[in-house]
Amino acid sequence: MAGRKPLIAGNWKMFGRMADMGRLAETAKAAGAAAQAVDILFCPPAPLIADFARAAKDLPIAVGAQDCAEFSDDGPYTGEVSAAMLADVGAKYVIVGHSERRAGRAETDLQVRIKAEAVSLAGLAPIVCVGETLDARLSGKAGEVVGRQLSVSLPHAAPIGLVVAYEPIWCVGTDRTPNPKEIEGMHAQVRAALTARFGSAAERVRILYGGSVKPKNAAEILAIEGVDGALVGRASLNAAEFAAIISACPKAR
Repeated sequence: MAGRKPLIAGNWKMFGRMADMGRLAETAKAAGAAAQAVDILFCPPAPLIADFARAAKDLPIAVGAQDCAEFSDDGPYTGEVSAAMLADVGAKYVIVGHSERRAGRAETDLQVRIKAEAVSLAGLAPIVCVGETLDARLSGKAGEVVGRQLSVSLPHAAPIGLVVAYEPIWCVGTDRTPNPKEIEGMHAQVRAALTARFGSAAERVRILYGGSVKPKNAAEILAIEGVDGALVGRASLNAAEFAAIISACPKAR
């Protein structure tokens, strides 16, 4: 991990209620000393962010958002939430370009870049998601697809705190994962692209793996060269499971 502190991020998607706020403290307690060795992030639905951020104030946990508007300034954008608003209520990170938004909301690479830059302008850390479909993987075009996404989706300059999450779309929400060599190869490609783009500043960018990360496979995935942490979906809703993933980080053992 070249000195980069691991980041374990939980994306709650459209799950969770106020009554679930206690899972933050439960996760920190269950993780024990491991909670100090890694950065822990919860990204609940937008209505919960402010209360979750208050609950996390005295915990080794950050709170982030799952998306934001591409507009940096306030304006007549009904239903939108800006990165500045998210910062105002305590968010520290914002996920942009998740595969479910790229596919379900037809978000383009350019929109993802604009959002990432809006997040940075608000003083938050963007988590830029990239990943290929099963067709692209089977046709040998996974690298080409991810390379194209990176070339357009990343900000022009490396903002402080930038994170890239590699999520093979065909693994999200399933029990499938690429084999370790495939994960290592894609992370190496992402690292090379970051270096070509940002030079020495790329060394501080963490690259997460996401796609059906669970307690049973976390240790193997997190031990792979070039993997700086994980973007976790459903398993992050369960405090014991999420804590097990946190504890599986090499630096947390």
